Amino acid sequence: MKKIILLLVLCILCVQIGICQQSDSIKPTSHFSGVITATNNGISLIPSFSLGKPAVLFDLSLGKGKWSFDPMLRFGINGKPWAFIFWWRYKLVTTPKFKMSVGAHPSFVFRDVSVTQNGITKNYLNTQRFFAWEATPTYFVHNKIGLGMHYLGSHGLTKDIVQYTHFIAFRTFFNHIPLSHQFDVTFIPQAFYLKMDKLEGKYVNATIILAKKNLPITFSFLASKAVATEIAGKDFIWSLALNYNFNKTYVLRK
Repeated sequence: MKKIILLLVLCILCVQIGICQQSDSIKPTSHFSGVITATNNGISLIPSFSLGKPAVLFDLSLGKGKWSFDPMLRFGINGKPWAFIFWWRYKLVTTPKFKMSVGAHPSFVFRDVSVTQNGITKNYLNTQRFFAWEATPTYFVHNKIGLGMHYLGSHGLTKDIVQYTHFIAFRTFFNHIPLSHQFDVTFIPQAFYLKMDKLEGKYVNATIILAKKNLPITFSFLASKAVATEIAGKDFIWSLALNYNFNKTYVLRK
């Protein structure tokens, strides 16, 4: 079944490339944007795992045209690194109704390891290395409502960690729904399937983002619940976050 889903994604990808490859008469632009987040509980890229303690997250994006470099840097509140993820992404399709990007990254996850020798215990920061890839098609039924899928796969680069992970999520976007003339809310419910080597799990989660007009600071809440899983971890995790958003766009001139 998973092979069929991946084949369908590849077919959609190929069809959309053939339909949507057009010359762009608009001058290319460069951008530097990002979100800096302070949270009571750092949530992983796969939202069934968390750091279990306060964290500071840097989600950055630097790009030109359809290409972007999107590093994600995660730290504990004490400054100790948790994970570094270095995304390279390409926007395959950018139409008003349908958007799709693909990407790949190397990542580094840091874990504390205690080693005892001659009765003396020392703590070390161990690095786990992964390579991952993704596809994120989204169809917009309305300018504020979208239906999307997110496929993420990864391969552990050493034998002592999970070798193959497959994450398939189906989600709906309700973007910037007005609460008043000053405030709006974004609501993103999601159901996802996760396989890590031979273990499988099914989960649901949701993200709520509260924003004020012309203010770069937003508040967000995320909750994730396991429906049925063989994978170790908490059945329910949640986080509250304060986010600072910025976006700078530069037009390239000859």
